[in-house]
Amino acid sequence: MLHTRPAELDAAGGPDPWAEFRVGHPGERAALLRQLQQASVPIILNGADGGALGATLWTSDDTRLTFSVDARSPELPRLLQGDEAVAVAYLDNIKLQFDLHGLVLVRGHATTTLQAAMPAEIYRFQRRSSYRVRPGERASPRARLRHPAIPDMQLALRILDVSIGGCALWLPDDVPALQAGTVIADVQVELDAATRFAATLTLQHLGSLGSGGRGLRAGCEWQLAAGAERVLQLWIDQAQKRQRLLAKA
Repeated sequence: MLHTRPAELDAAGGPDPWAEFRVGHPGERAALLRQLQQASVPIILNGADGGALGATLWTSDDTRLTFSVDARSPELPRLLQGDEAVAVAYLDNIKLQFDLHGLVLVRGHATTTLQAAMPAEIYRFQRRSSYRVRPGERASPRARLRHPAIPDMQLALRILDVSIGGCALWLPDDVPALQAGTVIADVQVELDAATRFAATLTLQHLGSLGSGGRGLRAGCEWQLAAGAERVLQLWIDQAQKRQRLLAKA
């Protein structure tokens, strides 16, 4: 069963280390959900098998949430089979996370929605600024993915910078346009020969490379499994050590 909190902490006894992150008042939880709904904030629904589905919150009431989803997504049947998910979304520098249970697909004439029971708890985390690594061109780390609008198109995009919260990708001029808010699952990240992991990317913004550079810079947030996050953090720590050594030289 999926949980936003590690199960071992529930049975450990003593003070609850997650209490400060829990949104306790029903009115406050409802207000956060309204913000997600009104701003059409991209939400990632993470399934028990590691799959991820992009969604937006369409409606909410006292008992249920209704999400707009892509009926053609290959992740949708996998999510329904598991019957539960962990939802993750970002409001500026705030990360929201909550469990979803009782998933039901509702097909209409023009829309497909996914319904779930109102979450009993929502957790709110303040995102801290994080160290950003800018690999040199010789290192050439890559993100391998399928173009979300053209599934048969395989892309290997150069990673311009990396942090624990996401990365920036270089989009060459000949790559069909991507839209902000797009969620891309099953991205294979290759930072070096020994550091590889899978991630789900949410495209946050597109911008110029500056200095006359060709193509676009795509800023992305990513969702990582716990094991991948440890691998990434170790890689970033090593990069920081190398930078300090070079500064002393």
